[in-house]
Amino acid sequence: MKVEALKSILKELGIECARTIEEKVDLQFSALENLHKNLNDELFLKLVIANSIVSYQLSDKGENWWWEFSNYFSKNPLAGSIVKAYSEFLPRSKSNRRLIQSKLNRLKKLEPFLNSLTIEDLIKYHQNMLGFRDHLAKVMNAKEDAKTIVFAVKMFGYASRIAFGEFIPYPMEIDIPKDFRIENYTKRFVNKNSITFWREVSKEVEIPPLHIDSILWPVLGGDKRVMEKLKKHCEKYELVLELISL
Repeated sequence: MKVEALKSILKELGIECARTIEEKVDLQFSALENLHKNLNDELFLKLVIANSIVSYQLSDKGENWWWEFSNYFSKNPLAGSIVKAYSEFLPRSKSNRRLIQSKLNRLKKLEPFLNSLTIEDLIKYHQNMLGFRDHLAKVMNAKEDAKTIVFAVKMFGYASRIAFGEFIPYPMEIDIPKDFRIENYTKRFVNKNSITFWREVSKEVEIPPLHIDSILWPVLGGDKRVMEKLKKHCEKYELVLELISL
């Protein structure tokens, strides 16, 4: 059965392979490393959370969007309001041109929460990503498994790792983002809700859903740069390719 093959490969890859792909292969991670060089930790983390909340209905691949974000805020450091900055950035964006007003409204809802956070709060949230998810969902008046909420936790985890130099695994309780790449891949195995499916797989293979997302999402994008990085940095890259071909 394909599902059994999937679980078997994931077990063999484990959380360490997920970490390697996150830090050495995922182009979103390298985009964040680039941005971090140009900003202080607190501003960097807050911008990453804000950007995650508007990362939906993109006009281009997610990798390209995060690099566009990284390059823009490296050259245009935030001076005042995040909402004001994005009201200038989004209309000029090549990768995120849809639903601009809805996205700015989301940032208006988010900004008071971000402004209230100190660097100490952000450090605590890195150590308690479940608490971060719950607070963010409450602020955004969203479900805890909503795509942008769980995706924001993932990107906050990436950014915190870069800022604080510490790897903390994602909690098992945080679901996989319901992205079209993952949705299409899930259909190869089952016809049920993808979140439920990956929640069950995650428990069995003992890899948190957000780390499973890290193994699958970059490679499913079919980017040549990702494939080259995978072969260069991941010892078990053939297993990852086998996973994608199931």
